[in-house]
Amino acid sequence: MTEVAPFYADLADGPPGGRAVWLRTRDGVRIRVAVWAGGGKGTVLLLPGRTEYVEKYGRAAADLLARGWNTVTVDWRGQGLADRALADPMVGHVGHFDEYQCDLDAVLAWVAAEGLPGPRVMLAHSMGGCIGLRALHRGLGFRAAAFSAPMWGISIAVWMRPLAQVVSSLAGPFGQAHRYAPGTGAKTYVAEAPFQGNVLTTDPEMWDYMRAQVLAHPEMSLGGPSLGWLRAALNECAALMRMPAPDVPAIAALGTQEKVVDTAPVHLRMASWAKGALDLYPGAEHEVLMETPAARKRFFDRACALFDAQRG
Repeated sequence: MTEVAPFYADLADGPPGGRAVWLRTRDGVRIRVAVWAGGGKGTVLLLPGRTEYVEKYGRAAADLLARGWNTVTVDWRGQGLADRALADPMVGHVGHFDEYQCDLDAVLAWVAAEGLPGPRVMLAHSMGGCIGLRALHRGLGFRAAAFSAPMWGISIAVWMRPLAQVVSSLAGPFGQAHRYAPGTGAKTYVAEAPFQGNVLTTDPEMWDYMRAQVLAHPEMSLGGPSLGWLRAALNECAALMRMPAPDVPAIAALGTQEKVVDTAPVHLRMASWAKGALDLYPGAEHEVLMETPAARKRFFDRACALFDAQRG
């Protein structure tokens, strides 16, 4: 029997009946999965970004359920309430991005065991977009994908990119892969940064929503990535960009003020995606799903129109 996991419904502000359970991956890591059910059209697998946790997507689940879709989301290993790999729990760390595929496989097996209705579609944000693109290439049965600021490249100043490659590559052989990537540390961005000038959202209400969650439960928060994570991420982004676009209908939403992910690979990938389209959001920052009400409505309307077209 699946073990019930903690779930902070008041902070999630999602549809009634949301719940979370613990899952164990094939390599022994404990992760947390949440579900908001009740939609008759099918099931959205919402793949979060780095630092995120299931409660952050309660309002997104409400938007999806209002359009007829169930939502399942996950605390990836190393974040939220999932197991963390290092003695310092604030370091976001994996040795290889294949580890996230182990997490996704466990979630998909649970979705099947729960009998949640199809079709199965994907909504993937930031790092989740990198994990999700690999999943599409693996042929895991997703009928369509909606990406939000997908991390198909990391925003690093041009002059720093060679240094980042060298430092992250040498970290493992010298036993330093666990250390924070340069310029990062243990602090959680939304808990420390002021709203003015932030790189995530232009909407103060959604900023307060995210900030209240990590202040109420700091154990769900995360700091910067490790050098090991950085190397793994750079390798995975490069590998994915060498592959052709999947034969799956897709859209990618990108704010014109994006500063977190590298936007050039998003433009390049979507330009070559025969069944894909790039959707630009003027003035929006990184978190399109946490942006103004108008931007959020536009995103969920377009994503669900794409999903609806895959039914039947």
